[in-house]
Amino acid sequence: MKNLCVYCGSKNGNRVTYPEMAIYLGQYCAKNQIRIVYGGASIGLMGLMADACLKNGGEVIGIIPKHIVDLEVAHSNLTELHIVNSMHERKALMEKISDGFLAMPGGFGTLDELFEIVTWSQLKLHQKPVGLWNIDSYFDHLIQFINHSTEEGFISPVHNKLIQYHTDLNVLIGSLLKN
Repeated sequence: MKNLCVYCGSKNGNRVTYPEMAIYLGQYCAKNQIRIVYGGASIGLMGLMADACLKNGGEVIGIIPKHIVDLEVAHSNLTELHIVNSMHERKALMEKISDGFLAMPGGFGTLDELFEIVTWSQLKLHQKPVGLWNIDSYFDHLIQFINHSTEEGFISPVHNKLIQYHTDLNVLIGSLLKN
């Protein structure tokens, strides 16, 4: 995998594990020559991950809407920074240049990006792997809800398998690389 799109929080969260794992992911990608594609912010898990990757010789591509740049949260030291006109353009460009997708803890924006990219996969707009890194059981209730939606007949069993879940980054990346 050359380009991995990462969806994660613009905040650090309330557990020390979240920032630690964002830094670990940045280091992991640099070490394994996986370029990170992400939302382009300098704050929260997003900024920590990008900084760790860059500090360890990796490459990071940020894609950020102009209105967020105007709020002064754009990362200024990335390998590439693409400034787009809207959130829709951001997500489309992220999909276009990425070989796979990984979500880690985050808020509404992270969930929006995750569900949109899974929906695009369901609609066969792409056939790229999607992973959910379940750090400290952060996504347990979401995974239960997705399984409940499958049991209730709203998500087919085939589509339920479009998201690969794991607590171990190495196992999850290995699984994404197989698809």
